[in-house]
Amino acid sequence: MAILASIAQTAAQPDLTTDILVVFGVVALALVLFLTERLPIDVTAILLIVVLVLLEPWTGIDPSTGISGFANDATITVLAMLILSGGVARTGVVQELGRRMAAFAGDNIQKQLLATIVATSPVSGFLNNTPVVALLVPVVTDVANRGNTSPSKLLIPLSYASQVGGMLTLIGTSTNILASDISARLGEEYAELHRFSMFEFTQLGAIVVIVGALYLIFVGHYLLPERVPPRADYLETYDVGDYIVEVAVVPGSPLAGGSVSEATAAFGTDIDIVQIVRAGDRSIAPRRETPLQEGDTLVVRTDRDAITMLEDVTGVELVGDPRSDADLESGNEGIITELVVSLDSRLVGERLNPERFREEFNAAVLGLRQRGELVADRLVGKRLEVGDTLLVQAPPETLDRLSRRDDVIVAREPPQPEYRADKAPIALAIMLGVVAVAALELYPILISALAGVVAMVVTGVLKPNELYDAVEWDIIFLLAGVIPLGIALEQSGGAAYLAWLVVSTAGFLPTLVVLWLFYIVTGLITEMISNNASVVLLVPVAAASAAAIGSNPFAFVMAVTFAASTAFLGPIGYQTNLFVYGPGGYRFSDYFRIGAPLQLILSVVTVLGIAYFWGI
Repeated sequence: MAILASIAQTAAQPDLTTDILVVFGVVALALVLFLTERLPIDVTAILLIVVLVLLEPWTGIDPSTGISGFANDATITVLAMLILSGGVARTGVVQELGRRMAAFAGDNIQKQLLATIVATSPVSGFLNNTPVVALLVPVVTDVANRGNTSPSKLLIPLSYASQVGGMLTLIGTSTNILASDISARLGEEYAELHRFSMFEFTQLGAIVVIVGALYLIFVGHYLLPERVPPRADYLETYDVGDYIVEVAVVPGSPLAGGSVSEATAAFGTDIDIVQIVRAGDRSIAPRRETPLQEGDTLVVRTDRDAITMLEDVTGVELVGDPRSDADLESGNEGIITELVVSLDSRLVGERLNPERFREEFNAAVLGLRQRGELVADRLVGKRLEVGDTLLVQAPPETLDRLSRRDDVIVAREPPQPEYRADKAPIALAIMLGVVAVAALELYPILISALAGVVAMVVTGVLKPNELYDAVEWDIIFLLAGVIPLGIALEQSGGAAYLAWLVVSTAGFLPTLVVLWLFYIVTGLITEMISNNASVVLLVPVAAASAAAIGSNPFAFVMAVTFAASTAFLGPIGYQTNLFVYGPGGYRFSDYFRIGAPLQLILSVVTVLGIAYFWGI
């Protein structure tokens, strides 16, 4: 096996020019902004474009190159694939597959895990894994509850299964498509590099899926604690029983004849009316203009300090407090469930206002979980982020509507969800056609995917106004922003300089170990910044390093690509990890506990597989 020492001694050190230093400064700025999340990810991407163009004398990025990411093949292909995934999702075929696997699972946890993985990984090879996980969270939660298993045992495996499944085909993840585009661009410099074919790495991807599945089924669930008990009572789990009380509108009350809005003003901003009980009927998440009458019982969500203030409000008296989900769901007018703030949600960055939330979403907020921690007391004014989980009560028809919106992920399936089931065969045929055309190389994946989008609309699988809702626009802007950053890193000589540093500092290591180190470093960086950004930064460096040591650049590109799509160490590295954070009741350390061994195992399996299939 080639040793790097001799190469490190003979390789000439590139000059550390002003251009390289300026580009490194922009890269550092990008890393800081991605790490601190001071700005939304799409705003950071736009800022990178502006900075690169302003520093054109050093970065070499003119205005046309700066915005070239928006017209890049990878960006448009990812956009089209997101729309195609949205079309398939609206037919309910993914959920139906999950339900059929649930019938097989029963109460055996290993069967439940097998059902989860079989329903997730193959599908994630052809559909974007973000909507796949979003659709299957309520299905898998139901599988756990029916089998008397903690949902905590199944939800992280759901996310991980979607990530490894994404490595089955070119279109499995946006990262694969972006890496393919970068590889094609670098092919002008390195003869071994080329655009990936549809099933370029399917053999290795299948091995990774099988090894990951065996680990999750036979080892992983032992490492996950039961954070949420099976068939959990939500009020008990969120510890909000002490913050939900009932007050009666007494005869002669000044609130009688008034509205919910007037009562809220009298109670104060920290008290939110979540139900009105009148003659045994419950009005869930009442609107501001809803009138109040004498004898009404108001169920309110408050905090410890505000409870004592209720006793001083004229015209009402405390009459009790519900202690369980059954108490609040009496009569079946409202369902208590969790809503996870999604990636594209308008709620991200907003401060929680329960009254405004009730008006906009027709759902009453009962509790909140942020970063795995319960916010049991004061909810008003809490800033919401991706992955935050709201405990709400809403009518069944509201949950059905919310399940079809992009703002939240509903953790419990609506009783009678509305899907376009009659369009399922058409949607699947379109997806099959897109894959077949690209696989047979009749046309590039960009053209076949765009043709598939048109077919989805023409056949009625998607309505024209739904095209935009299916796109995760922050991912599109991220791609558009980091692509010119990668170009600047290559053109300035920054990638070559970093490659020289790798060669000079790892001169005593075998090539296979250097390949493994690239995998590990990519995985660690992906945990801190986005997977697409890590690919843009590291693929050029990996290719240059491979060329410098006389190795196969394609093998190193494959290592970076696989590592960037498998972020198992924490909830931040991959958006699907955030989607299961709240519903599973997880803590940050739970991801590391189950993910670190999996990351290590797959790093060895992947690197050995790369060496076997493509050589080093």
